[in-house]
Amino acid sequence: MKLSPLEDHSALFQVPGTIVLSDATETDRLDLKRNPKGDIILSPQPSEDPNDPLNWPTYKKLTVVIILMFGSCVCASTIGPLLSASLFVLSEDLHRPLSDITLTTGYTLLASGCAGPLVSSIARKLGKRPAFIFCSFMGLLGSIIGAVSASYNGLLAARVVQGFATCAYESLVISVVGDIFFVHQRGLYSSFMIFTLNCVSNMSPIVCGPITNNLGWRWLFILLAIIIGVQLALCFLFVPETTYRRDPRYNTDETANTNLEELTKIEHQHNEVLDEPIADRDKSVREVTGIPIPKKKTWLQELKVYNGIMSDESILAMFAAPFLSCTNLAVFWMVIVSGGVTSFYVAASYVVAQIFSPPPYLLNASQVGYTFLGPFIGGILGTLAVGAISDSIALWLTKRNKGIYEPEFRLVPILLGLAAGAGFIGFGYVTSMSGSVYTASFLWGLSIFGVTFVVVPSSAYIIDAFRDLSHEAFIAAMMFKNFIFYGYSTFMNDWTASAGPHAAFYTFGGATFALVLTTVIVYIWGKRYRSFWHRHNMFEKLHIRSQVEM
Repeated sequence: MKLSPLEDHSALFQVPGTIVLSDATETDRLDLKRNPKGDIILSPQPSEDPNDPLNWPTYKKLTVVIILMFGSCVCASTIGPLLSASLFVLSEDLHRPLSDITLTTGYTLLASGCAGPLVSSIARKLGKRPAFIFCSFMGLLGSIIGAVSASYNGLLAARVVQGFATCAYESLVISVVGDIFFVHQRGLYSSFMIFTLNCVSNMSPIVCGPITNNLGWRWLFILLAIIIGVQLALCFLFVPETTYRRDPRYNTDETANTNLEELTKIEHQHNEVLDEPIADRDKSVREVTGIPIPKKKTWLQELKVYNGIMSDESILAMFAAPFLSCTNLAVFWMVIVSGGVTSFYVAASYVVAQIFSPPPYLLNASQVGYTFLGPFIGGILGTLAVGAISDSIALWLTKRNKGIYEPEFRLVPILLGLAAGAGFIGFGYVTSMSGSVYTASFLWGLSIFGVTFVVVPSSAYIIDAFRDLSHEAFIAAMMFKNFIFYGYSTFMNDWTASAGPHAAFYTFGGATFALVLTTVIVYIWGKRYRSFWHRHNMFEKLHIRSQVEM
């Protein structure tokens, strides 16, 4: 039984994204770089430049990932739900309606969405390192403002400034996976990144509730400022620029005319060069590849925030790029599906204090925070599960496909995202019937378990199928999510109060089922669409270069 997507019948030599990954074909005679076991051909092929992120040692890659995950934890996963468990306390302390306090979080997310094109432009023009440092600094500044604020307007100003901190850590961190890891590794590390974005956010109210109860809400900002300050220092010291201009011949996961024979010849000649005296190697490698090999940068050289202009594109083109990426239907699908199911889950955090603080539950801020344990545990289990099976399923299907890898193989685990729909419906039913708070927390956890199976594979699919668009695609996804989050903040509390929790969460559950099932369409026709996009690329028609082409 054929398990791969429908074949393309155009005149393309190779559909971008489709790559030879194992020795199940005639590639066993090709002398290309492989993984340590020798059974997987590396894609992209690393260049000869020691500064190529693909050539970084494992400890350096993991250091970058850990620090950026730390940044996602404090700047994206913590800032958004920072006040979720403390809404009632803030409402009483500042003498404002609950909806006004909820709206401060809405403005945080609105600011994040509006900052998307700015951060995208910084990353395209100057690289990702300046964007991460800028966002960490804004998180520190916003937290300091919140720590000294004594009024609603001061709190609102702090939350708006904090919004500028979240955008890079919600979007660019995922595209970094494509910068520093090979295709067969991306599923695992994508799941780690998604874990910090979708799951660690549930830990924030668990910690923040008791802090508000025992120390007061301003201590939320004081402690966050200290932690972000540490992360900013680590980011400056140990996260070098990951954007790299690689010879297009090495980007075997992006090109439609991969010449494996030419790469084999280069690699064979390079192996011969390694036998030469060290003093003659640079000259010989330059003769083989036609590209001079730069010296390896020192740690001090990598500390530079400004590493030159990465693009000559106009500012207008850079601002337009995230929006133009959605003309790619696969990117548009990822934005809607992953953003939609994530927004349904986040909407619950807007109303948990409203549901569990009044009778019959009568929970205080700490106890409301503890209800987030369900989604936190569900997120951990979902991340572990999807991380364990994502790469394995893709490699298994590749072997069944005679060693040819198709990015659509990443989409198979999304079907388990149907669990999210069941979780939303169950949560709405239990809370509308004033059922057990433990059951409600469990069902909320089931929803985030399913959400993880939607977000991780869909993100990994875009990285593998359209890596040249991943930068813009994840900015667009971040903007869409945050605009939706802001929209929820304007009506979610009133909707729940007037119609009951079941009305909202039954709607979310049904919509989740529909969105997840659209994956079947993308899986079947995805390869043909990749071919179509390569032949009708909107960026090329408008003479805008994507990130990988720079």
